[in-house]
Amino acid sequence: MAHNRFPIPPPEKYLALSTTSVGCGPGGGTPMIARVAIVDYRGHDVFSAYVLPTNPVTDYRTSTTGIQPEDLQPGGWSALPWKEVQARVAQLIRDKIIVGHTLWQDLSVLGIRHPAVATRDVALYQPFRNALRSTNHVIGLPTLMWQLMRRRVQETHVCPLENARAALDLYRSHSEEWEATIAKGQWPSFLPPSTFSRCYQ
Repeated sequence: MAHNRFPIPPPEKYLALSTTSVGCGPGGGTPMIARVAIVDYRGHDVFSAYVLPTNPVTDYRTSTTGIQPEDLQPGGWSALPWKEVQARVAQLIRDKIIVGHTLWQDLSVLGIRHPAVATRDVALYQPFRNALRSTNHVIGLPTLMWQLMRRRVQETHVCPLENARAALDLYRSHSEEWEATIAKGQWPSFLPPSTFSRCYQ
């Protein structure tokens, strides 16, 4: 197992990130962050919160997000201002390797940039796409989890805590191979959509 001679970053170097968005603007077509979750390498909750809207919500996407209007009201038990959430997340992920699924969407709604080399996006990992023989640019997290781990996620609604833990489990299942490839100066993942290049440093 030659890859064992390559250094693997320690567990404390990693955090997994996931967000859930509601819709604003005409028809609810513009995503706006409504919920965020960060877990550590062992899946323990580091930070999770609902996020107060910065614009009027035109579509709560309740059937998929499970979010109700009362979850995003001022004075709610866990709803925080967007600026506060943005600052907290930026502080937590600074100098960390972040794991997730479609991280460009999470970074975009958070308004945060992160070094591309410090991301591990299971939606872009080439061996996963090869294993599923998929030509799709992005394979959904439920498909990845079922096909590769025989585990179901998002059965009732999209939960960022569940998603972060699921992405982390997928990453950990291939972490040695993933990190060995990077240590050799190669990048084992496809690039995120070019329209989201602003989200990376």
